[in-house]
Amino acid sequence: MSEVVQDWRDKKLGARIRAALWLRDEVGEGGTFSKQDLRAAVQGKEQVDRRMRDLRPAGWVIKNYRDKPSLQPDELYLEKIGLPIWEKEHRAAGLRQISAKTRRFVYERDGHMCRRCGVGAAEAYPDDPDSHARLTLGHVNSHKSGSAANAEDLITECARCNETVRHLTGVQMGREQVWDRVKELSRKDKLALHAWMAGDVRPITPVEQAWGMYRQLPAALRDEVAGDLRALLQG
Repeated sequence: MSEVVQDWRDKKLGARIRAALWLRDEVGEGGTFSKQDLRAAVQGKEQVDRRMRDLRPAGWVIKNYRDKPSLQPDELYLEKIGLPIWEKEHRAAGLRQISAKTRRFVYERDGHMCRRCGVGAAEAYPDDPDSHARLTLGHVNSHKSGSAANAEDLITECARCNETVRHLTGVQMGREQVWDRVKELSRKDKLALHAWMAGDVRPITPVEQAWGMYRQLPAALRDEVAGDLRALLQG
């Protein structure tokens, strides 16, 4: 019986499979590409670049300019082709299904804020005011194929932190840089930081929780809440 050869152009296939086949056939190990190239090839599939990122837990090694300084900011590098997820026995490799209930619980538990950098939903980044945060779920520990997707395994992250954590390399911030920043803190802040380190968690204050919830509202509703608070304070 001859093997069925699947084609990334087959629109009946899912975005993750089409992305994998396109990378295999059009890019190849050692090749470079951009998200724009992928979107142009696999049209009609929403979030195809995110489905491409879902290949990494299945052993696919895809690097960006943070991992490989020779790349341009919009370039990606396919270092290794992982499991053939287009084959039935590998179809679910690396995938973890997160229920809507769990997703909602984690967002609410984390105050609708990125627990890595503290940015709120739709909030502009301080170092990049033109970019606004989109929240997603990341994993407390490295993403491994077949591991659990329970609330305790998940953490709210902005898309930027989520992408950075997936590609941690030796060029990231070093110990001395972190320690220099810690030493600059006041004694009060040092004590607070030490308590966070001991518990391996940064508690969210009531005002931070309110801010995170406020930021996840649509702009029109945020304006209404801001107006209500202003009237309350002036009353």
